[in-house]
Amino acid sequence: MDNWCCFLALYMLVLSLGLRIEEGMCQHYHVLRPVPSDTLPLVELREDPDPVLDPREKDLNETELRGILGSHFDPLFMSEIRAMEFEIQHGKKQKPSKKLRRRLQLWLWSYAFCPVVYAWNDLGHRFWPRYVRAGSCYNKRSCSVPDGMLCKPAKSAHLTVLRWRCAQRKGALRCAWIPVQYPVLSECKCSCPT
Repeated sequence: MDNWCCFLALYMLVLSLGLRIEEGMCQHYHVLRPVPSDTLPLVELREDPDPVLDPREKDLNETELRGILGSHFDPLFMSEIRAMEFEIQHGKKQKPSKKLRRRLQLWLWSYAFCPVVYAWNDLGHRFWPRYVRAGSCYNKRSCSVPDGMLCKPAKSAHLTVLRWRCAQRKGALRCAWIPVQYPVLSECKCSCPT
């Protein structure tokens, strides 16, 4: 009877340890590497509306700020001023040019692919460059034949931008530009909706 109690106690110990290990399995992996998210880029940035915390005109020296960013400045995805976005006017009938017909042909060919749709995102005047090209997956139609699959975020990249940060130090407000990583979607993939 004594052996049976020892066996039962040992069995319960192994079972409880096994469940605890399974529960925490790969936890170190999640700590070291972030879990991919379908909500890229990050949620809206919340800033204190106090104008005292805003950078002054002399703090916005473009040459100096480009020097701080160095090779991290990517003019394709960053801009100090809002970029122009042109759209074709609807309702006007025009004979499509050869170039436009070729573009239409390429668009039809890309039906099964998942393009990343970029739009300029205003980070606010506490970031430099202020405008960043953020991507999202085009989901107005199915990306598969037959219909059913949708474009989902697959990869993201990080842009280094400067953030104006103010902190109380020794009774005075000290402000400086600090480099921060801003995630942007770089690739979409056709996959099941859930």
